[in-house]
Amino acid sequence: MAWIAGPWAATGLTDTWLTTIPVLAILVVLPGVFSTTGDKRHVVVAVSGRIPLLIELILAIVAIYSVFLVWTYIGGAVVAVVSLVMFISGASRTGWLISNEPPDWPLQSK
Repeated sequence: MAWIAGPWAATGLTDTWLTTIPVLAILVVLPGVFSTTGDKRHVVVAVSGRIPLLIELILAIVAIYSVFLVWTYIGGAVVAVVSLVMFISGASRTGWLISNEPPDWPLQSK
């Protein structure tokens, strides 16, 4: 949702479509570049587990806020519930990212 509603909200706030491109680039590049070894198959820039978790929180906040701005309150509430479910269902992964410990599963190499 952040990738769709975020640039749309930025365009609405600044009254120019030129903000769409950098906002979209930032929202796509951040989670694609910064990751933790063991969390993704391809790690471009290895960072501690707290950084990807922070990026996911920022994307969730951008998604919720943007949907409230550009669509309806019901849509914003739905996105907020889906984001909450995402973090609850990934509680074990979140704990692992916060701990900064190496993964306890065998990493698949390709």
